[in-house]
Amino acid sequence: MPVVPHDPAWAGAFAAEAQAVGAALAGPLIALHHIGSTAIPGICAKPIIDMLAEVRDLDSLDQAAPALVALGYQAMGEFGIAGRRYFRRDDAAGIRTHHLHVYAMGSPHIARHLAFRDYLRAHPATAADY
Repeated sequence: MPVVPHDPAWAGAFAAEAQAVGAALAGPLIALHHIGSTAIPGICAKPIIDMLAEVRDLDSLDQAAPALVALGYQAMGEFGIAGRRYFRRDDAAGIRTHHLHVYAMGSPHIARHLAFRDYLRAHPATAADY
């Protein structure tokens, strides 16, 4: 998938998907965040919306996972990162549109992802170099 100039519509695409994911994970969900390159204004990115969900615990997330599958997400398990649940979604043409990274409350991965996003948002010159 090619890297493209920033599209301000990505924020709205996240918001719309966050509503659907939020409803699917209503029980275990604590917070849902827009992360990754599409969350950083002004930089080029692959047009895939990256989301980070913080949940009470992974057991309750695993029980709610069928609701994400019903939305079109593919459950990938930890997918190489212990303590994570990873889901991905493609559109009808088979093009990847969303990544969902899920961690239990207190996971250091949550702070890491948010700190990286927030740093690049606060430092546009660094973001442009990225």
